[in-house]
Amino acid sequence: MPLIACIAVAIASALVARVTAPHLRHPGWALATVPAALFCVFLGLGLRLEGVASLTERVEWVPALGVALDFRLDGFSLLFCLLITGIGALVTIYAGAYFADKPRDKGARFLALTLLFMAAMLGTVLSDNLIGLYVFWELTSLVSFLLIGFDSHQSAARKAALQSLIATAGGGLCLFGAILLIGSALGTFSLSEVVARGDELTASPLAPAILVLLCLGTFTKSAQVPFHFWLPNAMQAPTPASAYLHSATMVKLGVYLLARFDQAFAGMPAFGMTLVVFGTATLLVGGLRAMMQSGFKGVLAQSTVGSLGLLVLLIGLGGETAAVATVGFILAHALYKAALFFCAGNVIHATGRTQITQMAGLGRKLPMTALAAAAAALSMAGLPPMVGFIAKELVFEAQLADAAGTVAIALAVVGNAAFVMVALLSAINPFWKRRGVPSEVHHADTPGLVVGPLVLSALGLLFGLAPGLMANSLVVPAASALAGRPIEASFYLWHGFTPMLALSAAVVALGAVLYAIWPRVHWRFGEWPPLVALLGDRGYYGVFNGILNLAERSTRILQNGDQRAYTATVVAATLAILTLGLVFNAPGLAVDIDLADLRIAPVAVLAFMMIGAVAATRTRSLLTALVSVGIVGFGSALVFLLNGAPDLALTQFSVEVLVVVILTALLLRIPLRPASTRTTAERRLDLALAGGFGIVVFVALIAMTAVQFDPRLSAFFAAASYPEAWGRNVVNVILVDFRAIDTLGEIAVVCFAALGAWSLLRRTGKTGGAR
Repeated sequence: MPLIACIAVAIASALVARVTAPHLRHPGWALATVPAALFCVFLGLGLRLEGVASLTERVEWVPALGVALDFRLDGFSLLFCLLITGIGALVTIYAGAYFADKPRDKGARFLALTLLFMAAMLGTVLSDNLIGLYVFWELTSLVSFLLIGFDSHQSAARKAALQSLIATAGGGLCLFGAILLIGSALGTFSLSEVVARGDELTASPLAPAILVLLCLGTFTKSAQVPFHFWLPNAMQAPTPASAYLHSATMVKLGVYLLARFDQAFAGMPAFGMTLVVFGTATLLVGGLRAMMQSGFKGVLAQSTVGSLGLLVLLIGLGGETAAVATVGFILAHALYKAALFFCAGNVIHATGRTQITQMAGLGRKLPMTALAAAAAALSMAGLPPMVGFIAKELVFEAQLADAAGTVAIALAVVGNAAFVMVALLSAINPFWKRRGVPSEVHHADTPGLVVGPLVLSALGLLFGLAPGLMANSLVVPAASALAGRPIEASFYLWHGFTPMLALSAAVVALGAVLYAIWPRVHWRFGEWPPLVALLGDRGYYGVFNGILNLAERSTRILQNGDQRAYTATVVAATLAILTLGLVFNAPGLAVDIDLADLRIAPVAVLAFMMIGAVAATRTRSLLTALVSVGIVGFGSALVFLLNGAPDLALTQFSVEVLVVVILTALLLRIPLRPASTRTTAERRLDLALAGGFGIVVFVALIAMTAVQFDPRLSAFFAAASYPEAWGRNVVNVILVDFRAIDTLGEIAVVCFAALGAWSLLRRTGKTGGAR
């Protein structure tokens, strides 16, 4: 079972890393062997896949609910597994060097979280059961929260972590709703079966709700408008997390799931239209926000938002060409964007500065970083001979094949031009554009910090010069898995003079113009309040603060500290529910009194209970009220005893003794005759509630006596008590076995009450210590 073993090894490596990393001299290099080995395993498994073939494994999880851990490896999940483990190995090496000057325990915690995140990602993309996929999906959100807030001493990191968790976990709940509706509509949670039965899914009356919930879940994960705000703020995370989570892997999970469901929703035009509209909007917003940024990681993050929008747009177009373009762009983007984040981290780590406008002349001081940034930027700009050039050609080919229209293609050109601008900013400004004194560096290039960007940039160049390597082993199998049938695609660095080449040239030219005007645009509009409010997270904080204000007001009204108000609310609600139940469901009332069956002893006990109840309501003395209430409680125990229930009577006697003793001890610490705090109107309300409750309970008892007794439940307990629970006392068996959880809850209540009584009864000496 290689798939399950790979996930298990990844989880185990996280646990081992937490313990062993502080004691290793080079923890990054040592622990990187785990994702590197997994990369080799997945590469070997991929060689066994042909066409649209897949490798499946199954482990029963909750058989009673039909939930199993199904894992499936096909061309598309293979692509993600190779990206997760391959880039994961480079991130592990990079993180070890990045935290080399930090306390060892801190680096160990980060490495453990990184490997745990890798395990969660592998589980998500390999899961073929939607319930299992959702579990791993939420685990990625949780680990991402911990990584974003890793520097928990910084308020900005805590704030960004909470924002990302609220956005992605809220979307996760929507996704879970979609999964449950899919299970209700099709009777299965198998992702591959859902895709195969796409016609049934789209014909279901639940299809519109499923589509809305699915889009909410995936849009939040992949930072689509209007949920784009959390991703740039997540750059508070250490750079290794930014390179891994927020460029190459986690943020693409929404894209991954949308691509999986593309074939299932092919017969629903609203699906493709929705993705095209929101993807285009996200592409433009990401490009515009990139022009407003000056932080190195911030600029890259905004371009990532735009790239995710472009991927969603491609999925919405549909068709074989769009599938190939989607897969090609996922691969190219992961290579160049992770490399650029590595380079940004190197510069920030070496200079201690985060703003591009504060960096200058670093090309000679960090030559390897500058080289890797230049190669990755060429790929991001879509220039030959890099793989990004081929990916951009595929994007425009998909749009032209879909007849997207002049406006849509023009918007895509503008969005892609922003990528060129970001590429030029990343490759030129920090390294080769001199502005006064060059930036000082605390250290030169180190192997652990440069191996990642150099390897990824080299792969971008290799796949550009030899695109057949990428096409035959990765892109075509992944696109075939999405299409559900074998497809063919041609990958060449040079296709001649085509419309795609003209569009690429227009993108580069427009991107150069945007780069030239970036200093003035950024200086003028970077902090312009209306634009920041429109495109930033102002809406999120408006909703967030509104919910907090609503909670505060609700607390002031509902949690006002008046115990009588709480009790009145509970009694009134119970009274209303009982009354409605009796009105709509009670049988005809019939009072049949036979004086011959009248028993004097119970009547006498009930009379004393009534005297105690009246006395409790009339007295002003708390001690007298306590004794009067005790009469009612002890009378109830006598009624149980007279009706042949000694166990219940013993329980009631014990409870009443404890109540009287504890409350009497408490009364010794407060005035026995406190001043009345109830107004006449409040006392009338109390009288109305108490009288109404008594009347409703009386009517309910009369209604119950009018219903013919159904002995089936009693017969079941009597028959099953001894064979199944080995007990002859049916009542005890019900409490201990059949209602074990209920009894456990009752015992817990008693324990909590005892703790509360202890805290109230303990006395404090002169030194402040408890006696």
